[in-house]
Amino acid sequence: MQFSEQWLRTWVNPALDSEALAHLLTMAGLEVEENDPAAPTFSDVFVAEVLTVTKHPDADRLNVCTVNVGEAAPLQIVCGAPNVAPGIKVPCARVGAALPGDFNIKQAKVRGIESCGMLCSAKELGIAEDASGLLILPGDAPVGTSIRDYLNLDDRLFTLKLTPNRADCLSIRGIAREVTALTGAELRPVAIAPVVATVSDTRKITLTAAEACPRYAGRIVKNVNQGAPTPDWMKQRLERSGVRTISAIVDITNYVLLELGQPMHAFDLAKLQGGISARFAQAGETIKLLNDKELALESDMLVIADEVRPVALAGIMGGAESSVEAGCHGIFLESAFFSPGAITGKARRIGFGSDSSHRFERGVDFENCITALERATQLVLDICGGEAGPITAETAQLPARKPVALRVSRVAKVLGVKLSANEILGLLRRLDLVCDMVGDVITVTPPSFRFDIEIEEDLIEEVARLFGYDNVPVQPSSTRLFMLPQPGNNRSKSALRNLMVGRDYQESVTYAFVEEKWETDFADNSHPVRLINPIASQMSVMRSTLLGGLINALKYNQSRKHERIRLFEIGRIFNNTTAEGQPEKIAGLAWGGRFAEQWGNNKETVDFFDVKADIEALQAPHRAEFRRANHPALHPGRSADVVVDGQVIGVLGELHPQWVPVYELTSAPVVFELDLAALTRIDTIRATPVSKFQPVRRDLALIVEEHLPADSLVKAFRSLDNPLVTAIKLFDVYRGKGVPEGRKSLAFKVLMQDTQKTLTEGDVDAAIADIIRKAEECGATLRV
Repeated sequence: MQFSEQWLRTWVNPALDSEALAHLLTMAGLEVEENDPAAPTFSDVFVAEVLTVTKHPDADRLNVCTVNVGEAAPLQIVCGAPNVAPGIKVPCARVGAALPGDFNIKQAKVRGIESCGMLCSAKELGIAEDASGLLILPGDAPVGTSIRDYLNLDDRLFTLKLTPNRADCLSIRGIAREVTALTGAELRPVAIAPVVATVSDTRKITLTAAEACPRYAGRIVKNVNQGAPTPDWMKQRLERSGVRTISAIVDITNYVLLELGQPMHAFDLAKLQGGISARFAQAGETIKLLNDKELALESDMLVIADEVRPVALAGIMGGAESSVEAGCHGIFLESAFFSPGAITGKARRIGFGSDSSHRFERGVDFENCITALERATQLVLDICGGEAGPITAETAQLPARKPVALRVSRVAKVLGVKLSANEILGLLRRLDLVCDMVGDVITVTPPSFRFDIEIEEDLIEEVARLFGYDNVPVQPSSTRLFMLPQPGNNRSKSALRNLMVGRDYQESVTYAFVEEKWETDFADNSHPVRLINPIASQMSVMRSTLLGGLINALKYNQSRKHERIRLFEIGRIFNNTTAEGQPEKIAGLAWGGRFAEQWGNNKETVDFFDVKADIEALQAPHRAEFRRANHPALHPGRSADVVVDGQVIGVLGELHPQWVPVYELTSAPVVFELDLAALTRIDTIRATPVSKFQPVRRDLALIVEEHLPADSLVKAFRSLDNPLVTAIKLFDVYRGKGVPEGRKSLAFKVLMQDTQKTLTEGDVDAAIADIIRKAEECGATLRV
């Protein structure tokens, strides 16, 4: 909510400057998101009266003006504004004035004529975008007065970021009530007296949907001047609250909304037929709203209707067919309370909301309806004239104000501050809460404007806010700490995160609801879990893969000229709505240089095998196998299933070339996605003695068919389970002279060692013979 600080200070004026007031509100839970000046800084601009206007002798579009700025003699100023005329009052920047944009006014000659200042438009003062002509001031503006003082330009605009539970602060009165409670400053509410009816005209009101609309009040005002101008003071307050002025009657209803927090509406009396009822829409009914949207009404939509048709969508927006327009001479003012449950979700469903729906969804003071109606009536009579009829009101069962019990001892336990019962009572009563105390328990009855006080913790929060969070002492913890058991066969997600960060990845956190196209492209998922009420059209389904979010993050970083990107994410995917169908995954992405740019490294691009090494590090101490695979998101020749203990736990590969241009990437990244559960399970560590004897190395060169994977040979060798063989690793692949076409030479390093003795030649030869025999079983021959 945006509002003028000066307007607030007419209700309550604490001895605090703007910054201190903003800090006070923020620390009390009413976050001041913005605190901006109402106008930019400028000086030496005064109210002036144009005395004479003559054409410039050497310029068709310039005029030479004599201007009274309150000094002994008038000034001569050359002006090019089309609306300059004798007798008008305008802002005048004298010589030496500093205007916004670092524009300084100097005495100068304009086409040979001396000019001693400048007559200003609203845009030149930085207070509006209108640059079509001079800013014309009212005829009673006092000449010589500073324009900043006359237009109240030293005001500041506060914007509050309120939480949904604090609807009571969506008005000047509500904020003033808070400031009074926080500072003890005097609350000076506007005087609202009942308006005496001068005509007897009324409209019958019927509450057909009494649960949804338990209170409705209305009043007829006849013979109003719909064309009367809105007063400047009201325009200024509305505009500084971010509300566009429309007409006097509409502006009055908006003004009461901002001042008292009660949404109101004015109907053209001549366009209403018969009595007014609050009811739910009937089958086939439609309504054209004030924003010109034609709406087909649904049976759960609350409407205000006359005896013929709906005339307003209750709590959201009025109808165009009953709106107040030029030529209107009588109005029906509405002030009602609609239950939050009847309004919540309707604005989202129809695709637009209003200031009224924003308040009714959260809860409006149901005891404020008549007061707001009296205030609006008086403003209409003062500004537009007319004759007011009596108020007609119907009331059903209003929301119950259930008492809430607060234990004094509980306050001390939760806040860590011992406050006496009288201190707590004093704080709560500053909020206009009705309190009674019996023993250690304070019973509080929430007022009609507080819908957020329902449980004991709500009251403890109110005590903390008024006591001041800054005043809660910081005390060392006296809690006994216990070390939690850590199973040896499990590792935490935190350990995996640390491992990934240690391998130069950065963690990414992306939305679980994603664009449906991502599911089709990256998971070949044509039936994703759909959201009933998505926050945006491009976030309509739940993800069944983490790859889409990482690729979107890659695109974002590439567009910002990052040259090396390594991201990972740990998160849940959603294959269906069951708990079993929502496993956690870990996914990663690498793109750009293999290493960060550095003079000692060659500029090499990260590839499949770099990320394969990262997966092996994640999987350790388990050994992972990599089998050729086809995946909709990955390159068909550069992708693999990751297999551990015979089970596929994920995929690895380069992004498919067809998706690179579709997602506006500069080149393909290497990505992986693995089951998190497979990585958190580890074998219990078993210690083995370190051998004191020298290892023996033998190298074997084997010739195999081109299509035979080296990993299949390694697996065959390991199946021998020879305790003397400590490692078998591939260290060279050769194709060329000496090797038949269609075959390749694989060179393996075999390390052997015993913890009890030095190996003999016989031990080594026997182990190598077993390995060669196993190689021959796989179709390999020893290269000579």
